[in-house]
Amino acid sequence: MTDVRETGLQVFRELLPGAVPDDNLRDGKFGDELLEIGIDNVFGRLWGREGLSRRDRSLVTLGILIALRATDELKFHVQIARTNGLTEDEIAEVIYHASCYAGFPAANTPHRIAREVLDK
Repeated sequence: MTDVRETGLQVFRELLPGAVPDDNLRDGKFGDELLEIGIDNVFGRLWGREGLSRRDRSLVTLGILIALRATDELKFHVQIARTNGLTEDEIAEVIYHASCYAGFPAANTPHRIAREVLDK
């Protein structure tokens, strides 16, 4: 079995090039192990799995983050969704769809965030 850290780093670097350092994930500051936990579990164990395409995982992840109002993570996952082939129209449709199931306020902020990310 491939090491989850290696898989996680590979997947993360493919999804968000340049977002993690090449040498050390820790910076010596408070809670610096959290990035390693995310790389291992989120990207190594989940995003590295078969069963759903990365594109499908992006659709699911965007919907969940909108419902949870996890706006900090949403910014990165809009970028990841574009990397995984979602169009701007498809990202907008996820937000529109979520506005009905998660509520308009829950979708309004992601709308603004996606607009900022996609305008870059």
